Amino acid sequence: MSKRAEDRRSWLASIPGEDLDVYELSGFGGESGFGDRPALLVIDVQYRTAGDTPAPIREAITTMYPTACGDRAWSAIPHIASLIKAARGAGIPIVYPYVAPKKAIDAGRFGSINPQVTSISGRGYEFVAEVAPHESDVLLPKRHASAFFGTALVSYLVDFGVDTVILAGCTTSGCIRATAVDAFSYNFRTIVPTECVYDRIQASHDVGLFDLDAKYADVMPTEVVIDRLRELRQSTAPSR
Repeated sequence: MSKRAEDRRSWLASIPGEDLDVYELSGFGGESGFGDRPALLVIDVQYRTAGDTPAPIREAITTMYPTACGDRAWSAIPHIASLIKAARGAGIPIVYPYVAPKKAIDAGRFGSINPQVTSISGRGYEFVAEVAPHESDVLLPKRHASAFFGTALVSYLVDFGVDTVILAGCTTSGCIRATAVDAFSYNFRTIVPTECVYDRIQASHDVGLFDLDAKYADVMPTEVVIDRLRELRQSTAPSR
């Protein structure tokens, strides 16, 4: 196993070593890196995916929202808040793709998979206060997993001159993955800060990060991403 794989073992614990070796042998897992003009996408960090308050996931599902990720979400939220603060400091665009309220007519095929998605109260669609958008941020309602599908996201990113997207939010195996695949398909460099994404179960999270890092994105510690944003801030600051 390569040193690169060993360094990331915290989120590769669910992946057998033999499988890691197969991917390395095949040549997957190269790094795309940061460009010069990143944007931050904060995806679906709403009470419907977190729960109104920190709680074990089973409790969050049964007493708050059937789509809640409970403590798994609340463990990520402070890291997302730190990332947002760094992004604001660097002056980069921040976009909030979010789940639009769903009525029965909006359920689509996902409603067949989980009919409870149309039972979420209005409160569930509100942004979690700790990471809520500012007036200057772009709010982007979506009805499907990818933040690109059926939205104006590409238009915004082109207008902002973006070459790199940083993805935070949920779920790792769902909307984060779908957005990462589409971002990659549009030739955006794609960054996933490990501690800033979450999922309902650990297996989906770990396998999701492994697959993203192997083929579609650079998965790295949040502190590394924040350091890069600080460097960007310093490089664009006016000289004195």
